[in-house]
Amino acid sequence: MTKSRQRIILVDDNMTNLDLGRSMLKTFYEVYPAPSGEKLFEILENVIPDLVLLDVEMPEMSGYAALKKMKADDRFKNIPVIFLTAKDDEQSELEGLDLGAVDYISKPFSVPLLLKRIANHLLIEQQRNDLKDYAENLEERVKEKTDEVLNLQNAVLSTVADLVEFRDELTGGHIHRTRLYMKALIEEIKREGVYAKEMEDWDLEFFLSSAQLHDVGKIAISDLVLNKPGKLDEEELKIMKTHVSVGVDAIERIMKLTYEHAFLNHAFLIAGTHHEKWDGSGYPAGLKGKNIPLEGRLMALADVYDALITVRPYKKAFSHEEACKIIEDGSGTHFDPVLVDAFKKIKPEFEKIAGSI
Repeated sequence: MTKSRQRIILVDDNMTNLDLGRSMLKTFYEVYPAPSGEKLFEILENVIPDLVLLDVEMPEMSGYAALKKMKADDRFKNIPVIFLTAKDDEQSELEGLDLGAVDYISKPFSVPLLLKRIANHLLIEQQRNDLKDYAENLEERVKEKTDEVLNLQNAVLSTVADLVEFRDELTGGHIHRTRLYMKALIEEIKREGVYAKEMEDWDLEFFLSSAQLHDVGKIAISDLVLNKPGKLDEEELKIMKTHVSVGVDAIERIMKLTYEHAFLNHAFLIAGTHHEKWDGSGYPAGLKGKNIPLEGRLMALADVYDALITVRPYKKAFSHEEACKIIEDGSGTHFDPVLVDAFKKIKPEFEKIAGSI
């Protein structure tokens, strides 16, 4: 396939110069002669050139005025312009370059030198465009690769979460529901503008994917305890609570083995602190108030709500209204009061999620 020739618009109000210039350039380029600045813009409506050779001293619209107009139009502002002029003073040259011209050539000029400078500027422009295309393509390839990694991470997290849920046969849908409760809570506190500083660096996609691992430690809990058809005794309860430390250890091991583990930072905090309570009576560390990471405080509310509205071996399922009352009564003791206030405003969303899965 033959490569199309580069296009140049030659602007000069002197018809002799225009004819000579066209004859000089037509061997190498596709040339569009324009006898005025006004004609230049008529041509630009139909042809986007690779370069403009622009006479400075023209009636009605000078070369300087024409360049200013080009720079003010997004369609034309990046077209390289070389000024051609009989002026040879330094101030005139500086004015042209300050306006954005790429070169300033005084008349009379050497034809071979002019051709060489045109070729050099066209080469620079081509290299700039090639670099821009490369950067855009590279950005697209990086995005594609990032999406592949994210999809792989999400697939791994979802598979592990499914394994946990498969073993804990009495809590079907719990992981998916808590993820949606968390999303609703976060969207509400964002609307309210609370905890903005704590969440300013959060990637919500990472966060919600990581939330699926909050009970990953249950994989290590015996079926005799995990699926006991009745209330756990004191020793069994102690065993059940170890799912927090087991989950944290598992996530920490993965983090140590990988270079890129930002997507697990939230999982580490959620798994380790979602059983802590606002008043310090939770486990495993007895953290209190805002010493509990926001990730854990969010999951605590979502986790308890879902536990309340589902059947467990030791209890019936509470109604949505009963669960909401328990959550609200736990404000300042079990739960972060700010999050409970946000929960109150989106209770219908929680009920909708609970009924859909």
